[in-house]
Amino acid sequence: MKGLIEIDGRTGEGGGQVVRVAVALAALTGQALKITNVRGNRKGGGLKFQHVTAIQFLADVTEAEVEGLRVGSSTLTFIPKRLPTALVSRNFKITAPSGAASALLILQAVLPFLVFAGNSSDEPIWLEISGGTNVSFSLSYEYLDQVLLPTLEESFGIRVDRKLEMRAWSLGPQSRGKLSLKIYPLPLGQKLRFLQPENSAGPGPDAIKSVDISIIVPEKFHTTLQNELVRGIGDLYPDAECKFKVAEESGSDTRWYILLVAKSASGVRWGRDSLCSMPKKTKSPELFIRKLANSVCKELYKEVSVGGQVDEHLQDQLICFQALTDGYSSFSRDDGAANEAERGPGK
Repeated sequence: MKGLIEIDGRTGEGGGQVVRVAVALAALTGQALKITNVRGNRKGGGLKFQHVTAIQFLADVTEAEVEGLRVGSSTLTFIPKRLPTALVSRNFKITAPSGAASALLILQAVLPFLVFAGNSSDEPIWLEISGGTNVSFSLSYEYLDQVLLPTLEESFGIRVDRKLEMRAWSLGPQSRGKLSLKIYPLPLGQKLRFLQPENSAGPGPDAIKSVDISIIVPEKFHTTLQNELVRGIGDLYPDAECKFKVAEESGSDTRWYILLVAKSASGVRWGRDSLCSMPKKTKSPELFIRKLANSVCKELYKEVSVGGQVDEHLQDQLICFQALTDGYSSFSRDDGAANEAERGPGK
């Protein structure tokens, strides 16, 4: 066993990302780990359902010794015994005890381990995760499908087929969602390598070729919202083509989700989304929609104007894989430029 490493969970933002990445890397490398002050900078602190669910899966597949693995625990010890290459099973199901627990954050914690779990037959791994798909403070299924996984494949060669079986929200009536994934691990002995993106610097606003639009809102508001988004994008990117990727009924006025994905001619992408509810006492749905559309369009403009190759959320998702890459990897991002773009052009 490697000597135990102790991490203060208040490091950085002091949230769940520290826990997910630390345990993911510990499971992958066989590193004994202790985390204190788990989520120490977050209200309530301690482990949540999605953390416990993901860590339990990694504990099972690594035959780890674990202490403090319960909801609310502020200290976690994780001592793995088996490496990814020892994984025999190719079919797994992970079910969070709460439908509001993010299935995507569970995937974030377990994916690095499974990417390195190749076997001599190069068999894929089938994974089904039950939990939330559109959850506050988490990436959505749409972001996973349209931004994160395409970037992982293009930049690192990591291939994951995916399907949304059922949607579930942290807003409105309780429900339970499900994702089906087919993960293609790296062949035995192959290292993870960084495939240098074609464009090493972010484009200016005029270089955006298209913007993909996904909306999951009450159907009666689809047309109004679509028109406002097209208008807002047209004001910021006059030459960009608007493409509607998803237009679904959300099932409740409390469930509104929008994702915009800007793409450059070279294929670099930036995403910006919004998950919210329409206030119960809204007197003018049209005004609510206009403000919402304007807000998410300007946030997208701000992301692109930073001048890098990734948006701020994608940057967080890629760091773990960059750490595992053999050799140098870099995704440029100039956060200082964001302040100048905050209000958009001509504002």
